[in-house]
Amino acid sequence: MMNKDEIVNYLNKIISNPVCELNYSKDYELLISVMLSAQSTDKRVNKVTEELYNKYSNIYLLNEASVKEIETIIKPIGTYKRKSFYIKEIVANLIKDWDGRVPRDRNYLEQLPGIGRKSTNVVLAELYNLPTIAVDTHVTRISKRLGLANENDSVRKIEEKLMKIFPQKDWNKINHQLILFGRYYCKARNPDCENCLLKKDCIRTKKETVKN
Repeated sequence: MMNKDEIVNYLNKIISNPVCELNYSKDYELLISVMLSAQSTDKRVNKVTEELYNKYSNIYLLNEASVKEIETIIKPIGTYKRKSFYIKEIVANLIKDWDGRVPRDRNYLEQLPGIGRKSTNVVLAELYNLPTIAVDTHVTRISKRLGLANENDSVRKIEEKLMKIFPQKDWNKINHQLILFGRYYCKARNPDCENCLLKKDCIRTKKETVKN
């Protein structure tokens, strides 16, 4: 496994102030945006939610919108029909159970339509600063390339390993850094290996070297 401190130092150098790239102004907006981001990009999500949140400026107005009206707005997002239904269900549940607020309750959030453990981790970290590790496709890829996880590890196993490797106080920051590192540097296709200071211990780089 690559040296933990070496990884942290490099990520602090290239991504010193990592932040969530989803746009939101209300807690339920973040929850919905995180759900919409599954199988989509934050950039695309932000584009459709700008219209959605402007048209329905509070959770009660959004609750009154029809599934068809929501579909029309979020159509550029993948699986938009299912996600439109999820939005309606999430909003209705939050109003019924929490007066429209997003609770600091993992069990409740994970049971909402379209919201699993990864999405819950993002929301709890962003809204309540609770230490979590949200393992998305970027974190999965980076963890395996850097030897922080094995090739066949499940998402949950990767989460558990990262939680053991990094101090709890750093989880939220390192999580954002790994996501952004995967999004802009160590991409699935055409990663910027040439300029990466971690390439000497990168499993992908070693495999490419053997091939050549």
